[in-house]
Amino acid sequence: MIKVLVFNNRTNMMETYFRDITAAMPYNVGRTLLVGEFRGESDSSVIWTDRRYMDTWNGYRSFYGRPIYVQHAFKRIWEGGHTGQSQHYAGGAFDVGQNATDATRRALHNAAVQFGGWSYVEPLQFTPTWVHFDKRLAPPACSEGGYIGVRYGSRGVYVLVLQDALNALGYTGGGLDGVFGSGTKNAVIRFQRANFLTADGIVGCQTWRALTDLAEGIGPTSTVQNP
Repeated sequence: MIKVLVFNNRTNMMETYFRDITAAMPYNVGRTLLVGEFRGESDSSVIWTDRRYMDTWNGYRSFYGRPIYVQHAFKRIWEGGHTGQSQHYAGGAFDVGQNATDATRRALHNAAVQFGGWSYVEPLQFTPTWVHFDKRLAPPACSEGGYIGVRYGSRGVYVLVLQDALNALGYTGGGLDGVFGSGTKNAVIRFQRANFLTADGIVGCQTWRALTDLAEGIGPTSTVQNP
């Protein structure tokens, strides 16, 4: 069984589900996105996403109107495989169409652009054998993009990425629940002090950069939480 965490923006609550890999993702309509498809090549026993991302997938899938092959969606930051502040680590990105013809990939890409619900659709010249689109929250903490800033009281998938990266680097104390409480704040401050950053417990651009650069792709360390 896979533990699936979903941030429900309508209630501002993190929700927990336990699903087999052949079950549909929470809030998925019509079994168009199974847990195993969303988890992709990740080996994690816990995955996460945001209800808004699932709603956007539902809308896009309905707009496209045909089955979509999903090879990469979720990944944990210490597993790597993407850039440091990738939306894959937040459960909001999809790489699809790897088994399709060039014509089908163009159709998938054009539909993603025309649908208008994704925050970013990568130009096909950068993804010649797949189609990438993602949903991201704004504004990003860094001017060039990436994750939003988070602080004490924040909730959601970016807090999960934060906690996951901190845990992987040994700055434990915040759990893995998507809630930025005192334990997470103390872990952030310890990380900031160790990396000569302003130790205010607020995760803005510089802290995100340092944290993701160090945690991305380092592998399953002894302090990673993988219930």
